[in-house]
Amino acid sequence: MDTGCKRTMIARSGAVLSFACGLIGLLAGLTGHTWKLGAEGWFEGGLLLALIAVFILADGMFSFRRDLVGPSQRG
Repeated sequence: MDTGCKRTMIARSGAVLSFACGLIGLLAGLTGHTWKLGAEGWFEGGLLLALIAVFILADGMFSFRRDLVGPSQRG
């Protein structure tokens, strides 16, 4: 497995975890439970994970494109 595919899998896992954090934040807000992070904390954590996942996905895409271009064309 090349570097671009590994980073893509990490980014997809981060996106799933960010969705789970957002869902937990929604449930915390709807039920009114006071959890450790609260509704805003879970949403902000999910947003941060989603942002990191997007950056990792873009980095993986650039790495994959660099692997497709041969070493003679990199210049």
